[in-house]
Amino acid sequence: MSSSQNIYLEKTPNQPKHIGIIMDGNGRWAKLRGKRRIFGHEAGVLKARELVETAVRIELEALTLYAFSSENWSRPKKEISGLMSLFEKTIEKYTSLLIDNNVRFKTAGDPSMLPKILKRKLEQMESITSENTGLKLTLAIAYGGQQDIINGIKCLIDDHENQVIDINTMTVESFEEYLSFKDLPKLDLIIRTSGETRLSNFMLWQSAYSEIHFTETLWPNFEEQEFLEILQSYSQSERRFGNIDEDIELKEA
Repeated sequence: MSSSQNIYLEKTPNQPKHIGIIMDGNGRWAKLRGKRRIFGHEAGVLKARELVETAVRIELEALTLYAFSSENWSRPKKEISGLMSLFEKTIEKYTSLLIDNNVRFKTAGDPSMLPKILKRKLEQMESITSENTGLKLTLAIAYGGQQDIINGIKCLIDDHENQVIDINTMTVESFEEYLSFKDLPKLDLIIRTSGETRLSNFMLWQSAYSEIHFTETLWPNFEEQEFLEILQSYSQSERRFGNIDEDIELKEA
């Protein structure tokens, strides 16, 4: 293990609690090898498993993986069908892994859009792992940040009309109770692979003050060493959430 890994695993005070990952680049990875896109997605699943195991080992509190966006439904039907089948097989294969590692599993997104078999298997995995107290693993599937906010507003309006809440007393914190991920720590860090530098509708509300790291690495090539180096870099950053550090201000004066 390198010294950089040892430094991070000492768990500095700035260690992130919640990391979101946009797992991008599976298709390009497969194309570079003359393979079909589904081959890249299969490699991506193996990489996700490795990352979950690393997250468990370093005792990360929460990890959210962006697996399939609400916009991905516009992809070719054959690719979507292959992905849905791959999700089903992955759940069957790795449920025991989550149980053995005390991982609590949940999903975020619109389940009504998913095939019934996949929806049922996701619900079963959530139920089976619901009492686990370790890593909180969330799979964002058929998920969109804009849609999440709109759905939250609709629920808020319903509660206001039913006199459950007074909309005039609404705060940022209370509105978050209407959104996905409400039971997770604040989103500290977002990592996006493959060189793209956008959020692609991922956790738009929750990312307001998140650190964001973009890497050129295609997702199937994303190794533990790079992940740990990103976390070490994060631990050395200063997050002021809009405030000004008085020492910095004095130095600039």
